[in-house]
Amino acid sequence: MVARTAAPAGLYCKLTLRQSRLFWWMLAAALVATRMCHVGLLWEGDAYPLAAAQQMLHGRALYRDLWFDKPPLLALGYLLFGALPGWPLRLFGAFYSLVACRIAYAFGRELWSEREGRWAAALLGFSLCFDLPSAVIPVASDLLMVAPHLAAVWLARRRPFWSGALAAVAFWINPKGALVALVCLIWNPAGAVAMAAGFAAVSAAMLAWLAGTGALAAYGDEVWRWGRVYAARPFEDAPVHNGIVRTLGWAGFHAAIVAAAVWNAYRSRDRQGAVASSDTLRWIAWTIISLAGVTAGMRFFPRYYFLLLPAVVMLAARGFAMLKGRALFAVCLLLLIPLVRFGPSYVTAARGEEWRDTAIDRDSRAAAALVRTMAKPGDTLFVWGYRPEDYVYTGLPAATMYLDSQPLSGVPADRHLTQSTPVETEAPRERRAGLVRSAPTFILDGLGLYNPRLAIGTYPDLCAWFANYREVGRTGGTVIYWREAVR
Repeated sequence: MVARTAAPAGLYCKLTLRQSRLFWWMLAAALVATRMCHVGLLWEGDAYPLAAAQQMLHGRALYRDLWFDKPPLLALGYLLFGALPGWPLRLFGAFYSLVACRIAYAFGRELWSEREGRWAAALLGFSLCFDLPSAVIPVASDLLMVAPHLAAVWLARRRPFWSGALAAVAFWINPKGALVALVCLIWNPAGAVAMAAGFAAVSAAMLAWLAGTGALAAYGDEVWRWGRVYAARPFEDAPVHNGIVRTLGWAGFHAAIVAAAVWNAYRSRDRQGAVASSDTLRWIAWTIISLAGVTAGMRFFPRYYFLLLPAVVMLAARGFAMLKGRALFAVCLLLLIPLVRFGPSYVTAARGEEWRDTAIDRDSRAAAALVRTMAKPGDTLFVWGYRPEDYVYTGLPAATMYLDSQPLSGVPADRHLTQSTPVETEAPRERRAGLVRSAPTFILDGLGLYNPRLAIGTYPDLCAWFANYREVGRTGGTVIYWREAVR
C-alpha cells in the first residue's frame, strides 16, 4: 500500500517542480526579450545614472566632483555591471526585474499559498514589461526601489531588523523610500526598535562613505536642497487635474490588477463584516501611503507609479487566485489593454525604426558620431541641456562636475524645453562662475535649438568664456562647439 501511494505522490511532485521551472524560465525569457529589444537605445532613466557611473570610473567622486541630484545607490548600482551600455545594461534590467518578481512570489506564497505567489510574480513581471517604455525599460530610481520595497514589507513582521535595513536601501535609492519605512512600521509596530536599528545601520554606512569621500555636504546640497527647490515648483498649470487624469489613466492601463485588487478588497470585507480587521487596515495604509508618495511634487510621471505597484500587485494576486470561471476570464482579458497598447513598441524598438519617443536619443547618437570623428585622446566634453547620454555615446570624460545644465541655469529638465524661468537664480550664477574655469574640448548644446532663450550663448557671464568656441557641426537638435585653442 505504501508503494502504491508513494509513486503518484512522487510523480505529482515532479510535475509540480517542472511546472515551477517552466514558469520561471518563461518569465525570465519575457523579461530578457523585452529588454533586449531596447539594446540599442538609451532612455533618460538609463542615461543619467549610467553617465554618472562612467564618470566615477574615470576617477570622479560622486557629489564632490560630480553633480548628481539622486541618492548614491542609484549610480552605485550601475557599477555592478561595469556601467556598460548595450546588452550588459539590458541584462541587468532583466535580472533585477526577475529578482523583484521572485520577492513578490515569496511574499504571496507566505501570505496565502503557492497559487497567489505565482500570480504575484506573473502580474509584477507583466507590469514591468507592458507599460510606457521610458518607465519600465530603464532601471531608474523609482523602478530600482521596487525590490527593496517589496522585500521590506514582506519581512516587516518576521525579520524587522532586515525590514528596516531594506527600507533604508530603498531610501538611499530614492527619498520616497522613507515612506516604505513608514509602511513597515504600520505593518509591525512592535518591531519599531529593530526596524530603526536596521535603517540606522545602512544609513550610517552610507553617511560614513560620503564623509570619507568628502562628499557629505555636497550630497546634502545636490540631493536635498536642490530636490526641495525642484519639488516645490510643479511645471503644470493645473497639477491636481493632471494628477487625477494621469492616475485614472494608470488605473485604466492596469485595469486587470486594479479590478482584481478591488475584488479582493470587496470579498475580504464581505467575509469580515463591516469592521475591518488589522490586516485589512495594513493593506489600506500601504496603498494610501504609496499613493501619497506618487503625488509628492505634483508631477505624476509614469515612473512615479512604481511606488504604488507593489501594494496593488500583491492585492491583485490574491484577487486573481479567488476568481473563478468566467469572472477570471473577463479580468484576464483586461490584460490585453496594456499588451495591445505597449506591445508594438517592442517591435518598433527591435527594428530600429524611427519613433517619436526616441527622437532625442537618435539625435544624441548622431551628434556623438560627429564628435567621435573629431575627438582625440585626452579630449573632454561638456553638455548643455539635459542630454547625459552624450557622455555615454561619445565615451569622453566630463570636463566639469556638471553633467547637464540644470544646476547652471536653474531651470529643471521637466520644463526647460518650453519654459525659461529659473526656480533659483543666485546659486546657478555662482556655479557658472566655476564653469568658466574649465576648458572642455567640445561643448554640445542640446537645448538651444529647442528653447533659444536657454541657449548657452545667451548668458552674459559666459560670453567671454564661450568666445573661445566655434560651431563645427549640428544635428536636428544639437549644436557642436569646439575649443579653437586646443588644436
